[in-house]
Amino acid sequence: MSLFEGVPAGPQPSSRTPSRALAAAPLAERMRPHSLEEYRGQEHLLGPGKPLRVQIERERFDGSGASSMIFWGPPGVGKTTLAKMIAETTQANFIEFSAVTSGIKEIKQVMADAARAAEMHARTILFIDEIHRFNKAQQDAFLPYVERGTIRLIGATTENPSFEIISALLSRCRVYVLQPLSDASIEQLLEKALADQERGLGRLGLTADNDALDLIASYSSGDCRSAYNTLEVAAQLAVEGSKKIDRSVAAEAIQQRVLVYDKSGEEHYNLISALHKSVRNSDPDAALYWLGRMFAAGEDPLYLARRVVRMAVEDIGLAAPEALNLCLSAKQAMEFLGSPEGDLALAEAVVYLALAPKSNAVYTAYGAALEDVEHTRQQPVPLHLRNAPTRLMKELGYSAGYKYAHDEESKVADMDCLPEPLQGRSYYQPTQEGREKQLAQRMEEIRRIRTGKRGQ
Repeated sequence: MSLFEGVPAGPQPSSRTPSRALAAAPLAERMRPHSLEEYRGQEHLLGPGKPLRVQIERERFDGSGASSMIFWGPPGVGKTTLAKMIAETTQANFIEFSAVTSGIKEIKQVMADAARAAEMHARTILFIDEIHRFNKAQQDAFLPYVERGTIRLIGATTENPSFEIISALLSRCRVYVLQPLSDASIEQLLEKALADQERGLGRLGLTADNDALDLIASYSSGDCRSAYNTLEVAAQLAVEGSKKIDRSVAAEAIQQRVLVYDKSGEEHYNLISALHKSVRNSDPDAALYWLGRMFAAGEDPLYLARRVVRMAVEDIGLAAPEALNLCLSAKQAMEFLGSPEGDLALAEAVVYLALAPKSNAVYTAYGAALEDVEHTRQQPVPLHLRNAPTRLMKELGYSAGYKYAHDEESKVADMDCLPEPLQGRSYYQPTQEGREKQLAQRMEEIRRIRTGKRGQ
């Protein structure tokens, strides 16, 4: 059966009286905004004159400006809601796809249906949640349909699209970066949910203290869906009591939400933060404790392995470069042995990282280099560093003045390798910790060699 059979173009307007299905839905789904006026957050995109709002309004009035797009942002900031509002504005068929459960076969079926709909002048918006989970072959399958305009693709991702989406598809999409909602925006939405008689909790006759809503908003970390879910738990607790959500009720609701999702009774991100900071502070005992807590909570071992590898490159760096190999070996051991036997490999890595000399010199150096990349003009590669495989390139000066370092007795040539406006920049400043002390000495030796050659 076609996905479009019996489905009119465009989402159908919701009734003012919630259906039974909607009434049974979670509060976050019931309170999903239906218009830009209801929407909160993303002012940098949706404020007056801002790019996404201008695009939506242009499509609303004359149908122009339609393009595929990627919404990149953390959970619960309104990516799906925006896609649905765009579909409603443009009166397009809205097909929601999950990158977790859909394969090539389903993709081809949807594309064929969309092609038939296009022949009847019906527009199709294909919304793909977690588009970063699609592999290259699956993403390639969308490309010809996006190019021809058979579908309008709107993807949602929590991962950097530069790394997770193929360049051919990414180049045909506008990327909009969505930010976590502010605590003030979340509090406004919670107040509205408490007052809303039709979609929200208004029929329960509850009241809420400002500091209770502030607590829920702050614990949501900008995730509106999480805040709504916590408010729903708090409402259930208040209905059984004084019908008032105060700070103690909010705290209990937060704890119950944490118990449901984190098994250990603690917030996921608090635990990983404690583990990382214990390693950074060279405390192996605390690091082992927090690692054990996360394993006991049922945390994904590969998530922990990734974070441990990150610690090796962010906090240990070249002070103990062998730490990275040790952590990658621990990851392989975890994959090979599984849990609980493989847990010990990560424990070994964590203890080593805690006791290893520490340096974030490469981390800060790379950040400084990226600052120059982002905020300075993109300078051409110096001619002497360019290859000259053709006669014309040689005539244009490519490779002229290049000095082959291996021909130098010191293996260091007197030659600048940065673009001229950036010459003299020094990004990497090694510490005196571990191996970096030797690297600092080597850098000083290289400086002396270059200074000596330039003085000749």
